[in-house]
Amino acid sequence: MQFLKPAIVGSTFVLLIGTVHAADMATPKTAMPTLPPPVQPTMEWTGFYVGLNGGYGWSEALNVSIVETARNKSFMRSSTMPGGFVGGGQAGYNWQSGHWVFGFEADIQYVDLGGAVEWNGFEGLRLSSGQSQYMGTVRARLGYAIDRTMFYATGGFAYGGLIENPLSGDSTSNQGFAVGGGFEYAFTENWTGRIEGLYLNLESKAKSTSATMNGSTYVLTARPGDGAGLMRVGVNYKF
Repeated sequence: MQFLKPAIVGSTFVLLIGTVHAADMATPKTAMPTLPPPVQPTMEWTGFYVGLNGGYGWSEALNVSIVETARNKSFMRSSTMPGGFVGGGQAGYNWQSGHWVFGFEADIQYVDLGGAVEWNGFEGLRLSSGQSQYMGTVRARLGYAIDRTMFYATGGFAYGGLIENPLSGDSTSNQGFAVGGGFEYAFTENWTGRIEGLYLNLESKAKSTSATMNGSTYVLTARPGDGAGLMRVGVNYKF
């Protein structure tokens, strides 16, 4: 029986090896967990900013009524449709909550729209030749941001003028409102660019004066059109 002991021991060893191998084959290997891709940081719009802008502005025509007092005869003269360069600067502050961005902005603009009155025989009554103006707005903004892109609406107070009143040399004392909208894109965490359109109603007031030409006295009344518009591009630096 001594020769059976090595055989039994060997058989038992082979059986154990086979069992372990079978168990190893039956158990699937656990794959290494796959990590999700890193989340890219989103743009944070909250903060103070300053910037510059430039573009094109236009206004309704300016009308001048001329009354010759001796004959009580009336004439009407109008300006060409005024349009031209506008440019200036802006500053504001944004607060962001989720996708929504709330803010306030003020701007000041240099305006050079031309729009001289076509006097047609009444050139001697021209009282002013300057044309450059200024205007500004103070507005609220409401935007919806999708990471680096923000679409927004805006509205608020407007003052100044876009077209010269030929009887006073300016129309910068007007007050009214501005509404509009645009979109802004963040190139970096600090630099953004925008395209914006505004409609303005400056509630311009009529101005009257008297003048003499060729021995006749005339009463002139001028009123710039109320409606005006701006289309401008701008760049901001956010602190």
